[in-house]
This record gives sequence, C-alpha cells and structure tokens, in this order.
Amino acid sequence: MRKQNTKHGLKKGFHGDMDYMAKHGTKRSRPAELVPNTVRVISARLDYLPPKAKNSWQVINDGEQAFISRYALGRDYHKVMRQKLQKLCDRIQTELPIELKDFENQDFEYRAFTDSAPVLEVALAEKAGLGWRGKHTLLLNKNHGSWFFLGEIYTNLPLPIDAQATNHCGTCSACIDICPTRAITAPYEVDARRCISYLTIELKTAIPVEFRPLIGNRVYGCDDCQLACPWNKFAEITQEPDFNIRNGLDSVSLIECFGWSETDFQQKMAGSAIYRIGFTQWLRNIAVGLGNAPTSPEIVKALESRKNDEDDLVREHVSWALQQHAKT
Repeated sequence: MRKQNTKHGLKKGFHGDMDYMAKHGTKRSRPAELVPNTVRVISARLDYLPPKAKNSWQVINDGEQAFISRYALGRDYHKVMRQKLQKLCDRIQTELPIELKDFENQDFEYRAFTDSAPVLEVALAEKAGLGWRGKHTLLLNKNHGSWFFLGEIYTNLPLPIDAQATNHCGTCSACIDICPTRAITAPYEVDARRCISYLTIELKTAIPVEFRPLIGNRVYGCDDCQLACPWNKFAEITQEPDFNIRNGLDSVSLIECFGWSETDFQQKMAGSAIYRIGFTQWLRNIAVGLGNAPTSPEIVKALESRKNDEDDLVREHVSWALQQHAKT
C-alpha cells in the first residue's frame, strides 16, 4: 500500500515525482473543498492478505524469485473497494430513517474514494477510530495489523462522530530498522524518493543506481515494514475472493517474468493493480531484480535476450544488470 506523506514531508520534497500530492493544496485536508456539502467522512477498511500465499520472507530471500507486494497478488483493489463502497451507499440510502431522508431539504449526497483523489485516508481513518498511524505511516489496527485497504465516503449526512484511535507503537522501531533503503527517515515520516514502492511503481524514469542493489528482488512494491511489524501477528486472511492469488504471482521466477511478451503481460495482469505500471516499467523492475540475482548462465542469458530492447529504459537497466554479473 502507498505510504502517505504529511504536510511536513511535502515541504521536504519527500513526495518525489508524485506532484499530485502537493498540487491539490487544502483539498487534501478540507473535505468540503473537494466535495461540496461534505460534513462527514465514512472510513472503511478491507483485509487483503490472500490465503495460501507463499511465505514472503522465503520469496524475498530467494534471489531467483520475483517478490510482489501482497496487496497486488489479486484483483485491482480500486475496483473491488469502489464496488463495496457503492453497495454501502446504496444500503444507507435504503436504510435512512424517514426523518433524515430529507434533512434540511437536501437529498443524501455522497462520493466514494479509494486511493483515487487528494484524500488523507490514514488521518481520516485514525479520526474514525479504525486504528492509528504507524511509524511507517500506514494505518495500524490492534486486531488486524496493517494488511488492509482503506476507502472513504464523503457525505452530507450528519452522522455521529466516532472517537479517535490512540497510538500503540510505543518504543518499537522494527519498521524503521528493517527498511532496505532507509526510506523511513524518522518515526511517521517516509521519504518516497527512497521507498521501494515508489521506485518500482510511481517512478516512471530510471531507478537511481544507488538504490538498485538495495531493491533486491522486490519488483513491485515492498512489504518489509509490514512484515516486521509485531501488530501484524493479528492480521487476518481476507474473505474476499477477488484478492485470491492470480497467475501464481506469490512465487514466480524472475526469468519467467522477464520472458513475457507485452501480450503476455497484458493478459496475465488484466484486472491487476500491476497492469497500471505498464510493460516497460515491469521489464525495468525485473531487470533490476535479475541484476541482484545469484549469477548463473540462465540469469545472464535472460538478460542478454533483452540487451538490445527497443526501449531505452529497459536497455539501460539490462546493461546495469549485466555489469553486476560481470563483476562476479
């Protein structure tokens, strides 16, 4: 899941190329500016940890495998969450007490979001009592850890206000200590420019050379901070079938992924969040993973098969990867 920068982080430029995080100004912190007439925000969470997924650390520690963040192993969460939020809105419309169906001569108005607009979803979820912002900036819940998506409904319905959650991170620094690129620069502060999730998903250009060896085989996102968090021992497996593993992505080899054609990529990733980064960026990420893999004739052969790729971005990362194996 995407980590969220605070206003302080934006001033430091921690958002990198994600200009949308800054350009919306006060709309991020003032819901009524984003959706007129908003007086309340309903915050919801949805578990996504898929059943029977191969142990994440086993995959990360196997340099020939491609590690994909666990939230992206199934269907694109944007679609799933939006559908569920819409069903909730339909239910609210149906169940509204008669006296509220025409409050102040207004109809029930709403707009649903899930990681799709300038919404401070972690801050809103915290105020709604769903959990607290962890030191890695993700929301933590005592009974569910952090393996869940968040969604919001902005509405003009004057609902009761829930009590805000309290923080239970204490002196723990597991997420800070485990981060491969030291992207968590201080408690509750992430420099996205160093974050592997940003580098492999949001960044559209070349991955800075200094971070490539640290990425290891993490080809789409990074879960290390969540894997290290002690609260995730309480995380629950999702009951949502759409988040079940597709195409064996919980345990797939780098060589296999690198051998896909663009048609293969489009077919296998159809309906997946991974589809959004596109084939070129996918190959860029896999090339870095192959560059960090244990040297073998098979790894080198796979890289050489694309050393003359038509895309400059792919060629540059393949060239770097081949140089890593030439050193051994």
